[in-house]
Amino acid sequence: MSQDFLQYIPHRPPFLFVDRVTEETQDSIKAEKSIDPEEPFFRGHYPDRPIMPGVLIFESIFQTGAIMMGKRISNEGRIPVLTRVNNIKLKHAVNPGDTLQIEVKLNDLVSSAAYMSGKASVNGKTAVTLEFTAMLVEETK
Repeated sequence: MSQDFLQYIPHRPPFLFVDRVTEETQDSIKAEKSIDPEEPFFRGHYPDRPIMPGVLIFESIFQTGAIMMGKRISNEGRIPVLTRVNNIKLKHAVNPGDTLQIEVKLNDLVSSAAYMSGKASVNGKTAVTLEFTAMLVEETK
């Protein structure tokens, strides 16, 4: 699997929730994440009926948006930082072994702030929808 998108985001395993980018346009991006049944969070997140924590599904959407930002906005020396999340709707569980399909649309770009909407689905069923804003900020070391 090609991970050439890694140059656009600071995230790395074990906190990388995008495996591959599958489609891109000027104002949208689609990606996938295979949900490994051996992920350690499954042992504690409803052990008798494990499901992926919602915040990690959100993170997969945020990371996909950050990839789009990095490709669209010159980000030299800057990293994407989440600044706002709105209108979260959790609609369907994500289970061990599922493949998460992630879609992000750029709604507006004002300077280095990107206003986006995202959706994560499994087998055509929407798991999560949300709106979010991220900005590119100076990377500090």
